[in-house]
Amino acid sequence: MRYFTLALGMVAISAQAQDISVKSPDGDVALTFSDANELAEYKLQFKGQTLIDNSKLGFTFEHAKPMYRDFTVSEVSRDKHNASWEQPWGEQRIIDNHYNELAVKFTHMNDEQRTFVVRARVFNDGIGFRYEVEGEGKRNITRELTQFNLSDPDNATAYWIPGQGRERYEYLYRETPLQDVDLAHTPFTVTYENGTHLAIHEAALVDYAGMSLQRQEQGRMEARLAPRADGTLVHKDGRFTSPWRTVTVGEEAVDLINSYIALNLNEPNKLGSVDWVNPGKYIGIWWGMHIGKYSWGSGDKHGATTERVKEYMDFAAEYGFDGVLVEGWNQGWDGNWIENSQIFSFTESYPDFDLKAVTEYGEQKGVKLIGHHETSGGITNYEKQMEEGFRLYQEHGVEQIKTGYVAFGQNLKRRDDNGVMRYEFTDSQPVVNHFLKNVRTAADYKLAINTHESVKDTGLRRTYPNWISRESARGQEYNSGVGAPNPASHIPTLSFTRMLAGPMDFTPGIFNFDYTRPDVPDNDTADFVRRPKSTLTRQLAQYVVLYSPIQMAADLPENYLQHKKAFRFIQDVPTDWERTEALQGEVGDYVVIARQAKQYRNYSGDDWYLGAITNEEPRKVSVKLDFLTPGQRYEAQIYEDSAKTHWNDNPYAMNIETKTVTAKDNLTLNLAAAGGAAVRFKALDK
Repeated sequence: MRYFTLALGMVAISAQAQDISVKSPDGDVALTFSDANELAEYKLQFKGQTLIDNSKLGFTFEHAKPMYRDFTVSEVSRDKHNASWEQPWGEQRIIDNHYNELAVKFTHMNDEQRTFVVRARVFNDGIGFRYEVEGEGKRNITRELTQFNLSDPDNATAYWIPGQGRERYEYLYRETPLQDVDLAHTPFTVTYENGTHLAIHEAALVDYAGMSLQRQEQGRMEARLAPRADGTLVHKDGRFTSPWRTVTVGEEAVDLINSYIALNLNEPNKLGSVDWVNPGKYIGIWWGMHIGKYSWGSGDKHGATTERVKEYMDFAAEYGFDGVLVEGWNQGWDGNWIENSQIFSFTESYPDFDLKAVTEYGEQKGVKLIGHHETSGGITNYEKQMEEGFRLYQEHGVEQIKTGYVAFGQNLKRRDDNGVMRYEFTDSQPVVNHFLKNVRTAADYKLAINTHESVKDTGLRRTYPNWISRESARGQEYNSGVGAPNPASHIPTLSFTRMLAGPMDFTPGIFNFDYTRPDVPDNDTADFVRRPKSTLTRQLAQYVVLYSPIQMAADLPENYLQHKKAFRFIQDVPTDWERTEALQGEVGDYVVIARQAKQYRNYSGDDWYLGAITNEEPRKVSVKLDFLTPGQRYEAQIYEDSAKTHWNDNPYAMNIETKTVTAKDNLTLNLAAAGGAAVRFKALDK
């Protein structure tokens, strides 16, 4: 223990430095707050190992006095919680929420009015803490000083993408020594040589700026909030609460996937009954546009025509899909549509698209039209028309909308209160607020939102269950032949990084890897460097590995008819789950996930599905089937790469077989280079 002395006027006061700790219910995770270094600090231990050493807390403001140095800590309250709650849709229906809570107050030694509270919840698999700051008047945050001083940096590997960059979150993940990280988005995943894994993220990002992590020295990372257009970070008036800063920990990589800390730290559903939010599978003309067969804009190649949409609805009805996504139907796509943010209309269609006709046709077929609003980053233009666009869709029976913000990450356009155009980051406070406004307003019209090019997921789907999915990562479109495709390691990395945040609309299911692009000369594709690094089986496995309550069968309908046996798995697989268990995997190498179907529509809650995906290394995985119901017999419908499968020269080769299994069995699956395996476990009569 150490003592410090401070002077208040003519009186000297000595005080003993304090450590105030709280442990997880099982005692393995310990979080300690301290004022021992005359700073507001915390540290984190896991099974006796220090993962985060003394790390700073606090703020600086544009005009108000800073909050971090010369503070003393005192305990405010403790609490315990052990309950469960039910998701209306999700990767797991029942979520256990078990934690011990501690709230501490940091008080400035010379100014008792300058205080802030840190509220922490410690789970068996990690922690979450947030700031609660009292006060009156306007305060503009210029720096959040939260640090994550990761121990033993020489033996730590980081998996990360650049923060606050031009391409938003659409980067390939980097695998580097921890000390080579620069500015990184979250989720930010770290592995240690002793097997320990941790992931830093945030939960409940509301009326605040998104957090990236800036490496300082050694393993010390500090919060970097996305700036507003005026250079400040967050504007607050009076009392404010920050998002939760989260650290998930585990002894294995799959422990990170099997955690629900972010969801548990969000507020419960605020929308009431959401039986109008319907998970499901859809098709669309989207891939045809990406490979140059159709165009978003009007003309001879226009994709969104009444006739074509009806054809897609016919296919959807015949093969069991719930909806058809239509992009490019509305005025504004002609020319360089990425620059058209100020001229998009969200109610006026092109002459060759009849909204009323296609929705009425879909109603006859039992297929919903999935709406689309592309903003090209024009926040103000969209907000002016948003309710009118929502109203139009509601009138025609549309239930879901895909929204798009295709603009560089520092170039979203917003007019301020004085009419001045401001250019914002995707995760700046004003844009974060816009995304929430969009979702909340959509709920008034009973519309679900699937946001592309959006801010990262922080668990708000619990509070607003109509925020049904989002992109926020480098998805399938990068395999369309415009540039280099995603590497084989991409999905085994996404599983332990981006997917920790929440659902992703990756748009899987490409069945033709030999497409040609009319805009690419033949001699430019001779070496086929643009071919997707995937086998056909890997495409099936994505429907299990990459969770989303809405899944697209992204390819052209005719390509599915060329591989109808493989297509059967896409028809069978559900998108809403009773239970999920990540079974095996290592970051960037491979991943194996099993999910139990939820009882809904024609899906049996007794069935299980499994997906396995590897990087460029072929491998065999032996899977214990002890996740299956004991005593129940299952028909395992197995889709796996054959001994001759290879993504580059033989991607379509696939073995399909069935066998009877129980929970006592093991299953060995062959994964080719850039390959995968998919299994349906169909429950048999006992």
